[in-house]
Amino acid sequence: METDSQMQSRFEGYSRFLDERSLRLVAATDAGKLGYGGISRVARASGLSRPTIMRGIEELAGNASAIAAGRIRKEGAGRKRADVADSTLKADLESLVEPTTRGDPESPLRWTTKSVRTLSDALKAMGHEVCPVVVARLLHEMDYSLQANRKTKEGGEHEDRDAQFRHINERVTGFLAAGDPVVSVDTKKKELVGDFKNGGREWRPQGDPERVRVHDFIIPELGRAAPYGVYDIARNVGWVSVGMDHDTSAFAVESVRRWWQNMGADSYPRARRLLITADCGGSNGYRVRQWKWELQRLADETGMEISVSHFPPGTSKWNKIEHRLFSFVSMNWRGRPLTSYETIVNLIAGTTTAKGLKVSCRLDENTYPSGVKFTKQQMESIHVVGDSFHGEWNYTICPTEGHEV
Repeated sequence: METDSQMQSRFEGYSRFLDERSLRLVAATDAGKLGYGGISRVARASGLSRPTIMRGIEELAGNASAIAAGRIRKEGAGRKRADVADSTLKADLESLVEPTTRGDPESPLRWTTKSVRTLSDALKAMGHEVCPVVVARLLHEMDYSLQANRKTKEGGEHEDRDAQFRHINERVTGFLAAGDPVVSVDTKKKELVGDFKNGGREWRPQGDPERVRVHDFIIPELGRAAPYGVYDIARNVGWVSVGMDHDTSAFAVESVRRWWQNMGADSYPRARRLLITADCGGSNGYRVRQWKWELQRLADETGMEISVSHFPPGTSKWNKIEHRLFSFVSMNWRGRPLTSYETIVNLIAGTTTAKGLKVSCRLDENTYPSGVKFTKQQMESIHVVGDSFHGEWNYTICPTEGHEV
């Protein structure tokens, strides 16, 4: 008669080749042969529970409910996934990583410096029963990835970097909760217009690549295209103005104005305030006088209070517009020479994602002179109120009295 140790060795061999149902039926067959006490002996040897073996016996006898072909258990059986059993788990995980989320502007993936064990402990403190393995799986499903260090910082790290990220997150959360618009803005890399090489590949007949210029010398009559984007965080839609002239603050604010006139006003008919998140440099830099001057004009035209939060120095790569809009634009036109402004506008407008991103794009043919100067008196006329925390980065421009609409 087979000993318990022999039976255990046999089931260890079975477990390497049999699925859950087959192993259950073999255990049920052995238990039936052993008679009285057989279920307990087989349970100890196989590692299966007594109810599992008893269910196998019922299946062999034809007394159990039918299991669909190709399945090893009844539909709906087994333990529910953590995020299914706990409906708020994913939302709370997102809230833990979102304030410090980092992204490469040329990639749709995001990454976080927080370890899955740290996140698991934080979720447990919030009342969730979740292990690091489940946290890692959920992060992958949310398009996060585990990545090595990469050179993305543009300068020295400011001591209040993380505090400013938290401050921005709090402002954005407050605006969204109130139903007010929040947009992320920036200028995409300027592109030469013409038959120049564009990185990436596209499908073409074999041996027939598209011919482009050997050297990237600007074509004077075509110049460079300056795409300025406005990304609506709540609605996952973008507006891009393709400029033909200088990338100035006047051009940047004109892009925000066109977004509001063409998309924002209809989407937020009751809005009385707008939050803009932007880099700390460039045409929308916090030190640029024209930026605040033009925003004052926009506030007067719309009657809205326009709040601005700038990302701290060296963190422009984590502006949402980079990995929610511009990265997908880059993927959409890779391998395609940007032969004309019409081509650029059409490729940007044709950018979509599986998560529902929609983009509108228009050509801005206005001229924007560079080097415009503003006097101290002009700057003092701007109705700007700085926040108590880094008022140079976080401020609100109010409509001039008499201009409210």
